[in-house]
Amino acid sequence: MKFRCERDVLAEALSSAGRAATNRTSALPVLSGVRMDVVNDVLTVTGTDLELTIRLEVDVGGERDGAAVVPARLIGDIVKALPAGAVEIDLEGGERDEISISAGRSQFSVRPLAVDDYPTQSEPSGEAVTLSAETMSDALRQVVRAASTDDARAVLTGVLLASEDDGIRMVATDSYRLAVRDLPDSAVLDSGQKVLIPGRALSELQRVMGDDDELTVQFGVREATFKAGRTRLSTRLIEGEFPNYRNLLPSSYPNLLTVSKAAMVEAIRRVKILAQDSTPVRLTLGGDSVQLTAITQDVGNAAEEIDASYDGAEMTVAFNPDYLAAGIDAIDADDVTLATMDPMKPAVLRGAGQDDYLYLLMPVRVP
Repeated sequence: MKFRCERDVLAEALSSAGRAATNRTSALPVLSGVRMDVVNDVLTVTGTDLELTIRLEVDVGGERDGAAVVPARLIGDIVKALPAGAVEIDLEGGERDEISISAGRSQFSVRPLAVDDYPTQSEPSGEAVTLSAETMSDALRQVVRAASTDDARAVLTGVLLASEDDGIRMVATDSYRLAVRDLPDSAVLDSGQKVLIPGRALSELQRVMGDDDELTVQFGVREATFKAGRTRLSTRLIEGEFPNYRNLLPSSYPNLLTVSKAAMVEAIRRVKILAQDSTPVRLTLGGDSVQLTAITQDVGNAAEEIDASYDGAEMTVAFNPDYLAAGIDAIDADDVTLATMDPMKPAVLRGAGQDDYLYLLMPVRVP
């Protein structure tokens, strides 16, 4: 195997595929590497940990076809450190069996991993459906943030995709917050079908989609495959029953706050400086303003008041400031609404006048 490629292009390809390679010492050693296949003038780079696979193609100057598996982190660091310009990678085989990596006057050699031990990549199954990449990217940005990262409850680390009458619905929750996004006219699933996709895979999908206009989706029995441009991401689906989130969504809320998104984001950013040691941010609702307060014992307190419109009973409700800020950040609107029942019931954030996305947030009990 021998080819030449621009440093930045190669570094990006290795970085993208390398994010799927495993760092777990208990796994197959070969899974810590990325596989490089050269056929004519096309390099295919693959990384996998058997749960998630990222494969992408880039154009190169191919001189000799072949394949090799190299430690993902090591070759990624080497290529990024090389001087700008063309990088040449050469595996001649033989007794030494080393990969040569060179650019300008820099020269490295790396021992490859066993290419025969690398898992065979199967072709995706299921009918291919094309979606707007921009729409999907926006939905993922809003929903994936609410998925849990605690593997102790595997179903909560996933994002539910469920067929609805007019399209699909995406749902994620970590039991403290819940994000729901509706995608009308998106016929990705069969009627009544639902799948649970790992949140980690969808986070990586946001990265690899880039500026592509279209995203192709295929669902098999146990896996999902996404293709954007010349990048393909495959992931195993999570088995298990997603919680019945609909019970958390009351049909109406008696108290409604409307406030500028930008003003709220800035106020939270400042006040949370004093929200230390899991201290919540309190929102005092009433009149034509909302007051944000953080009180940390033996440290200090912060307060800020911003203009708002409020219809409902006067109350004080408290939230985890990071979860609150994440929910407001996810909304694509100039103004956001916070709908509440009482200080102990879940509150719902939406964009003013928007019904396709909601972010439900559990309050924090305060004295």
